[in-house]
Amino acid sequence: MSNLYFDIFKAFLGPGSLTFGGGPASIPLIQKEVVETYQWMSLQEFADSLALGNALPGPIAPKMASLIGYKTGGIWGAIVGILATVAPTAIAIIMLYGIYSKFKDATWMKGMMSGVRPVVMIMLAQAAWVMIPTSLTGIKTVIVCILAIIGLGVLKIHPLLMILFGLAYGGILLRP
Repeated sequence: MSNLYFDIFKAFLGPGSLTFGGGPASIPLIQKEVVETYQWMSLQEFADSLALGNALPGPIAPKMASLIGYKTGGIWGAIVGILATVAPTAIAIIMLYGIYSKFKDATWMKGMMSGVRPVVMIMLAQAAWVMIPTSLTGIKTVIVCILAIIGLGVLKIHPLLMILFGLAYGGILLRP
């Protein structure tokens, strides 16, 4: 295995191993590895990849690992990225399910879950904050943001429909 594949493995193993709260919570960690540590992508490319990944069904972290792994190391890079992302969680859930199911009603377990939720929320907020400059580039993108807030938060429109709206809006009105 070349150094590139080992680097891809390391880049996705950390987020795959250390993230609570699901795939979206791993985005800031993946961003740090891909944009800052290894410089495989610019922040703009990462934001575009994240948008593309969110437009497709399924969990975001493996989609990002496959896209970035493929861009960086071809098909083997995609496979290594996916394995590094999914394997830690799969192994941990198999090992920890018995413990969790036995103690899920214990006050200390409830406390642990309550304590980690705000951390995950801040990690997601931090990722969003960092990507604001590359996502809100003008009045037309601010309009999309406002419409998304209204559509998702107020009108409770299904996220898939909002993603399709964003793709259509961008394809028609945001072409360079």
